[in-house]
Amino acid sequence: MSMVIQPTSHVTGKIRVPGDKSISHRYAILAALAEGTSTITNYAPGADCFSTLRCLETLGTSIARTESTDNNITVTIKGQGLGGFKKTTSVLDAGNSGTTMRLLAGALAGHPFKNVITGDSSLNRRPMRRIVSPLEKMGARIITTDGCAPITIHGTHLKAISYTPPVASAQVKSAVLLAGLHAEGITCVNEDIQTRDHTERALPAFGVKIDVSNSGVQIESGQHVRGASLQVPGDLSSAAFWAVAAAALPGSEVELVGVSLNPTRIAFLNILRDAGAIVSIQSSQDLSNEPFGDIRISHGKLRAINISSEQVPSVIDELPALASFACFGGGLEVTGASELRSKESDRIAVLAKGLRGLGGSVHESSDGFKVFPKTLTGGTADAAGDHRMAMAFAIAALGANGPTTITGHEAVNISYPDFFGTLQSICQ
Repeated sequence: MSMVIQPTSHVTGKIRVPGDKSISHRYAILAALAEGTSTITNYAPGADCFSTLRCLETLGTSIARTESTDNNITVTIKGQGLGGFKKTTSVLDAGNSGTTMRLLAGALAGHPFKNVITGDSSLNRRPMRRIVSPLEKMGARIITTDGCAPITIHGTHLKAISYTPPVASAQVKSAVLLAGLHAEGITCVNEDIQTRDHTERALPAFGVKIDVSNSGVQIESGQHVRGASLQVPGDLSSAAFWAVAAAALPGSEVELVGVSLNPTRIAFLNILRDAGAIVSIQSSQDLSNEPFGDIRISHGKLRAINISSEQVPSVIDELPALASFACFGGGLEVTGASELRSKESDRIAVLAKGLRGLGGSVHESSDGFKVFPKTLTGGTADAAGDHRMAMAFAIAALGANGPTTITGHEAVNISYPDFFGTLQSICQ
C-alpha cells in the first residue's frame, strides 16, 4: 500500500492529537493491578495500546471501551489486585508494541505461573535481554529466543533489588518498578540520565507511594493499588510532527491543543526554539499528576541542530520528526543514538534510505546520522512498517519540489490512525 503526498506552501490549523501512547499503556496496566474500577478517558487509539488491553483481557481483566462522536476513547477497567492476573494457556500477543511486552513482563514476574509473550515479526527482533537481567535478579526465570521474543516468564515470589540499567530506558525502569510492587522489600531503580517519568507519576495517581530523588526512584511492596478516574493528555511525540511542519514551512502556524507538557518530554520544544522556531505555551495545568496545555508554533529562521548522546534519551521518539525538519534548512547531527537501531525498524538506516529516496543528503554512522539541508525532489520512501518513519517522510515531503510516494503508510495505525486525515486538513 502507498500514499502520495503533494508539496504545500504552508500549514495552519488547530490540532488535537490522540491520547498519549506511553501514558495510556501505564494507566491500563496499573488499572488492571488495582483494587476497584478505573476509568481512563482519551485513551490512545492506536494498535499498540489496544495490544496492551488485549493482553490484559487474556489475563482475565474485564475491560469495556466506548468511543464518543469526537473520537475520544474511554476505557473502563475492573482491576484484579496485585497478583490477581489469571493463569492462561494462551500466548499473550503484544503485536508491534515493545512497551506492552516490557512493562507486562515486569507485572507478570511476580505471578507464580508461566506466561509466554510474543509479537509481530518486527517486535520479535527487538532486544529483550535488558528486562531479563533485572527481573531474574529479583527471582523470576525468563527464557528468550536469542535475546528476543517470544519470551517465557516463570513468575515467582520476588525479592527487591537496587538496579542501574546499563542503557537509559524508561521501559526497563517501568518493568522493574512494576515488578517491585510484587517484590519483598524496597526496590530501587537508579538513573545516570533521567528518562520519561510517566510511571513515577502514574503510581501515585493509583494511590502508590514512591520516593523520587535526583538519582532514581524507590518503591516498597505491600502497598494497595487503588482504582482511579484518569484523563490522558495528548501525545506530544505525535504532536512533534505538526510542530516541525509549522516550524519548517514559511508562513505556517499550528496550535496543538491539550498535549502533554511532561518535563521529561518537552526537550524537543527547546531544540526547535534553538533551531529558530517560534514556540509559545498558551496554557498549562495538571491532569492526573501529568502537566498538559496548548502550544503554538510558527516558522522562524532555521538554524543547525546538534544532538549529543546526553540529549538523546529525552528526544528519542522525536528524532525522526527532527530529521524531517532538518531537510528544510539548518541540518541536523545526532550522535549516541544507537538505540534507534532497535526500534520498530532500524530507524537510522530507514531514515537515511528514505530521505535519500526523496532527494535528501544523509550521512549514516553506527550510532547516529547527519542530515544536510537540501531541497527535496520528491520520490519514494519506504516506512518499513514503522509508524514514525511514515509520519517523518510525510512531513519531509511537504517541502519537496514534486510528489512523494510513501509505501507502508498504514503503519501510522500503530499510534495515530487519523494522521493523514489531519495532514490533509492543515495543508494549504
